[in-house]
Amino acid sequence: MELISNLGLGFATVLTVQNLLFSFFGVLLGTVIGVLPGLGPVVAISVLLPFTFGLDPVASMIMLAGIFYGAQYGGSTTAILINLPGEASSIVTTLDGHQMAKQGNAGKALAIAAIGSFFAGCVSTLLIGLFAPPLANLAYRFGPAEYASLMICGLIVSVVLASGSIFKAVGMMVLGLLLGIIGTDVQTGIQRFTFGIPELADGLSIAAIAMGIFGLGEIIRNLEYSQDRDIVMSKVTSLMPSLADLREMFAPMVRGTFLGSFLGVLPGGGALLASFSAYALEKKISKTPEKFGKGAIAGVAAPESANNSGAQTSFIPMLTLGIPSNPVMALMIGALVIQGIAPGPALITAHPDLFWGVIASMWIGNLMLLVLNLPLVGLWVKLISIPYKYLFPIVIIFACIGVYSINNSAIGVLTLAGFGVFGYLLRKLNCEPAPMILGFILGPMLEGHIQRALLISRGDPLIFVREPISATLLAIAALALIADALPSVRTTRRTALVDED
Repeated sequence: MELISNLGLGFATVLTVQNLLFSFFGVLLGTVIGVLPGLGPVVAISVLLPFTFGLDPVASMIMLAGIFYGAQYGGSTTAILINLPGEASSIVTTLDGHQMAKQGNAGKALAIAAIGSFFAGCVSTLLIGLFAPPLANLAYRFGPAEYASLMICGLIVSVVLASGSIFKAVGMMVLGLLLGIIGTDVQTGIQRFTFGIPELADGLSIAAIAMGIFGLGEIIRNLEYSQDRDIVMSKVTSLMPSLADLREMFAPMVRGTFLGSFLGVLPGGGALLASFSAYALEKKISKTPEKFGKGAIAGVAAPESANNSGAQTSFIPMLTLGIPSNPVMALMIGALVIQGIAPGPALITAHPDLFWGVIASMWIGNLMLLVLNLPLVGLWVKLISIPYKYLFPIVIIFACIGVYSINNSAIGVLTLAGFGVFGYLLRKLNCEPAPMILGFILGPMLEGHIQRALLISRGDPLIFVREPISATLLAIAALALIADALPSVRTTRRTALVDED
């Protein structure tokens, strides 16, 4: 009954003209971002982050959430039609989705992807409503030591799950932690690493760093490549799968939904890890694994369901614990901080309209996406054909305007430019930037919890291993590092890095 009353509050919050418009704008923009190769939800959210400052907190979070899970829908369109994933989590969909399109079943593939995403979105939203409040109640038992250990565990797991060299991933995490301490120390009031620049007293702007690393850096990288877009629009006919197709996709869709829902909660997990894992699972248990890569329906239904459910359940640790499981959730925390709202277990009780409004908006947003995506396939194909040389200047202009509008200072624009070049260099050096962003977001909070824990224990560091919950979290982090040092795991990391390149 309590869940029903909470969801009633959520629907009452979202079913207003303003919030419905922001939900529609979010999912529409997310779909467009997902359709356009080279962009993604991180770029879109980082560019729009400064503009949410003047919005109502509920409306801004509903819009940003819609952009995130809307991009998972849109990414499948280009993956199926032109064999070019608009969003990273749609990479797996190219394997069988484009093969179906080449066989004249593009409409069927698009419908399967849309239905699977809609089903996964509805189920994962229900799971958020069921499990987020108990997790938040558990978090009330956390003290400073437990919170510090939880953040350390999250950082370590994100490093372990990142692709490529673990040493590079650890280096990026440490760099993020160092960038996070720039500014004024809350405990002592001393300015650190500001070099006499008054604008740095409040620290670096998360919006400027995110736009630079993920936005400008990605744009510079994309300018190096020219891709041939072999569109199979002429083969898009029927958008309705047969009953046999629906029966064939049902079990993979359900398995992908629940697997993605679980993996989305993990730090460093989310949609990308979920889609790869779901595809691997279906291929492993299939009686006809030879069909995968040649147009298998399960090869589209499972990863598309997994990436959407993984995207949505990644909101659970962000909303309840204040721990981002991926860069997009880190930006969501930045959006809440801009609004003066502290994410964590108190969010549900202090701002129930925001928490349950965002959850309810996911159901409405998924319904909007189902209605939008299939009839507008022709429009999405026209968007695909826009030359990239016309797109990237628009993105850069909006990024500069957004960063400058935060404090009306040129420092933000310079930060954007500097981290844009830095982001490009990171990609050339095969360094994944996600651990750095997570370190930057969690660094100040981690420092504060460590300081408070040491004050409570009068400087005794053993408080972190004396408390059972804290010791358990640190043990999980240590085991994750040990497991990653195994030769088989190192080989997997190197393979993942090669696949990304």
